Amino acid sequence: MNPSLPNAADGLPRRITTIGPGPDSQKTKPVDIPERVQRIALKSSLASRMTDKGFRYLMLLCSLSVLVVVGLLLYELITTSHLSIAQFGFKFFATSNWDPVQGDFGAYPFIYGTIVSSLLSLVIAVPLAIGLAVFVTEICPKSLRAIISFLSELLAAIPSVIYGLWAIFILAPILRNYVEPFLGETLGWTGFFSGPPLGIGMLAAGVILAIMIVPIISSITREVLVSVPQHQREAALALGATRWEMIRMAVLRNARAGILGAVILGLGRAIGETMAVTMVIGNRPEVARSLFAPGYTMASVIANEFSEASDDLYLSALIEVGLALLIVTLVVNTLARLLVWSITRGTPQRANG
Repeated sequence: MNPSLPNAADGLPRRITTIGPGPDSQKTKPVDIPERVQRIALKSSLASRMTDKGFRYLMLLCSLSVLVVVGLLLYELITTSHLSIAQFGFKFFATSNWDPVQGDFGAYPFIYGTIVSSLLSLVIAVPLAIGLAVFVTEICPKSLRAIISFLSELLAAIPSVIYGLWAIFILAPILRNYVEPFLGETLGWTGFFSGPPLGIGMLAAGVILAIMIVPIISSITREVLVSVPQHQREAALALGATRWEMIRMAVLRNARAGILGAVILGLGRAIGETMAVTMVIGNRPEVARSLFAPGYTMASVIANEFSEASDDLYLSALIEVGLALLIVTLVVNTLARLLVWSITRGTPQRANG
C-alpha cells in the first residue's frame, strides 16, 4: 500500500496526488474548444433562423390563401350576377315573384324556406343531439359507449341522396298518415300546422335535416363534455348534488360555448344541404305560415333550375341566389360568433377550470 495514502479506517482525509503529463502529451496540439463550439452554434443558429422564417412565411401563405379563396368567390358571384343586381337591386331579396318567362325574379321565398327549414331542424336536432352526447359521456355503460358513438357517427357518412330516398318512401307516408293529422288536430289553431297533410313540405324537410345534423352536433358535443375536468363532477357530487344537478351545473354549464359551436356547425350543414331537401320540400316558390305547405330553398332552386337557365338574366338571377346563400351563411355565423362572445365574454373556454 502506498504510504502517502492512509487507510480510510484512520478517519483522516487522503492526500490526492496528481500524475504529471507524460512525454507523449507534448506532441498533441491543443484544441481550441470555445472556437469550435462558437462555429457550430453560429451554423445552427443560422439554420434555425432560416427554417423558422420559412415556416412563418409558409403559415402566412396558408392563412392568406383562405382570404384569397373567399375573395375570389365573392368576386365571381358579384361579377356574374351583375345583370340581376343592376335590374332588380335590393328588391330581389324582398319580392316573391319568380317568373323566368316574363324575366321577373325575386329570392324572398327561397330565403324564407332556407331559414325556416334550418331553424326547424335545429329545434328538433339540438335536444336529441345533446341528450345523446350526455348519455354517452355520463350515463351509458362503458361497454356500450363505443358502439353507440360509432352508430351515431355512421349517420354522417350516409349520402344525402339516400336520406332523400328514405324520406320519400318512409318518412313522408308516416308524416302524412300519422304525424301531420295529429298535429293538425291538436295544434292547428296556431296556424303552423294547418292545411292538408301532404307529407311533403317544410316539416318533412326540417325532419330530414335534423336527422342529418344530429351526428355532427352530438359528436362535437361529446368531445366537449369529455374535456370538462373530472374533479368538477366529483366536487358537485361531494356537495350533495344529484346526477342531473351535477350534469347541469358542472358539465353543461362549463361546456356551453363548445356546445354552441357544435350547433353552429350543424346549422351551417343544414343551410347548405341540397339533395335531400330538394326531394321532400315540394319545390314551390311560395311563403306560407303552415309547415305542412311546400317550400323552396336557395340551394334547391340552384340545383333544379341551373341547367334550365335559357338566357343571361335567368342565369344571373340564379347566381345572385347563390350570393344570397353565401350572405345568409356569413350573417348566421357572425351572429353565432357574437352569441359565443356574449357567453364567454371574450375569453376562451378553459378545459382546466
